[in-house]
Amino acid sequence: MDLSIIIVNWNTEELLRNCLRSVYSTIEGLDFEVIVVDNASGDGSVAMLKVEFPQVRRIENYENRGFAAANNQAFRAMAGRYALLLNSDAVLTEGAVRELFVFMEDHPEAVMACGQLLNADGSKQTSVARFPTIPSLLLNMPLLETLFPDRYPSKRRDYSHPIEVDSCIGACLMVRKSAIDGVGGFDERYFFFFEETDWARTMRQAGGKIYHVPSARIYHLQGKSIGTGVRSRMHFYRSRYLYFMKWESPARSLLAAVLIVVRLVGNWGLTGAGVVLTLGLSRGLREKWKLYSQLIAWHLKGCP
Repeated sequence: MDLSIIIVNWNTEELLRNCLRSVYSTIEGLDFEVIVVDNASGDGSVAMLKVEFPQVRRIENYENRGFAAANNQAFRAMAGRYALLLNSDAVLTEGAVRELFVFMEDHPEAVMACGQLLNADGSKQTSVARFPTIPSLLLNMPLLETLFPDRYPSKRRDYSHPIEVDSCIGACLMVRKSAIDGVGGFDERYFFFFEETDWARTMRQAGGKIYHVPSARIYHLQGKSIGTGVRSRMHFYRSRYLYFMKWESPARSLLAAVLIVVRLVGNWGLTGAGVVLTLGLSRGLREKWKLYSQLIAWHLKGCP
């Protein structure tokens, strides 16, 4: 089999429906299967799959095991030579998967490839990422992308051909099964966020190459599959700390943690000043300040 399309779902019934419709309407000429790993959804997602997409292979968990562990379940069951990791809030465009597949077939050194993610209005999203470093914590990413365009690919640039990158955003990601067998699946200590970055670093360390293929275009309703509330941000911070502890020395991981907290407190202070200056009339500023306040309180409790 050419391809195993793997979708992890948690309470995104309508998004999952649209995602699967795009899979079956845009992929032609490839022998593929679809595996949906459901993390104990309570919204009718599984019932919808049984009725509307009976051909989909289902793995039904009795608890939310997170993104990394759920994908690992699918890796053990997949039959394809490639895995396509697809977020339930992604919608494929015509030919996108074939572009990735042909590229991987033509470049045996490639272990991972991603396309260009798009917002609902067609504007470009960030699709690739550099590995997090101390400088990237000190400086804003747009500044680094401006100062070092060759080292920091940017959605503001147009790429006419595939480029090699550090890592890919995991919303639509094709991975060679032999590479998965070589390094293993995701590190399951990551519940959500940074697992694909960590995985990419492991694969590059093993000698693999990772590419961005801009001609493969995928709509991505960013944040819809996990949300943007405080729990989502907690997962983000916890995963970022784990990444630095895993890949940096104890001293550098401690420095990274300090810088992360300093930036959080700085954002809290600046947002609070904005709330005061607008007399509390800006709902967006109020909600952002509340979010930062909750995150600081969570840090003071030791990030439980």
